[in-house]
Amino acid sequence: MPRRALDNPVVLAVLGLLLEHPAHPYQMLTALRARGGDRAAAINRGTLYDVVEALVTAGWVAPQGTERTGNRPERTVYALTDAGHDELVRRLDSQIRTPQREFTQFLGAVAYLGALGPIGAVEALTERGQRLSARIAADERGLAEVLAGGVPRLHVIEAEYALGQARAELAWIDAVVDDIRAGSLIWPLRED
Repeated sequence: MPRRALDNPVVLAVLGLLLEHPAHPYQMLTALRARGGDRAAAINRGTLYDVVEALVTAGWVAPQGTERTGNRPERTVYALTDAGHDELVRRLDSQIRTPQREFTQFLGAVAYLGALGPIGAVEALTERGQRLSARIAADERGLAEVLAGGVPRLHVIEAEYALGQARAELAWIDAVVDDIRAGSLIWPLRED
């Protein structure tokens, strides 16, 4: 298995899931999709199985046994090894301590905001802001419900962080729209 499989961001999620309890890859995929919502949609079975295979080869997870439910085929259940726990802690510590520049699709699009022209930019940013506001409100309600249901805040801290990011993005969008409308964000004259 290529070493680069261990560089996949799914590695951290799989190690984290196996910290909670042993699981087979289908259970892992289901849990990742349930927890990650839109962010986990890109995870497919093939990628997950490649990552699990790489984790086994690295000695970070080990087969614990098999289980069968109904007419389904046997599935291998994997558990975190001591080396896997150490690797999880090492990666978490490093990723929390060291800020990385992450290139999102929105950041890439904003780099060319000028191509929309002032009116188009205001319209696009305003629509994004409206959609983002709706998502923030829904996420706030969901988080409040989970916390009210007794889930410890530490178990949903990533949702709190994502809300903070979304609120900051919305504030930035509102400020840029205000700057465009006030004329303080100036479009260069086009030479045609």
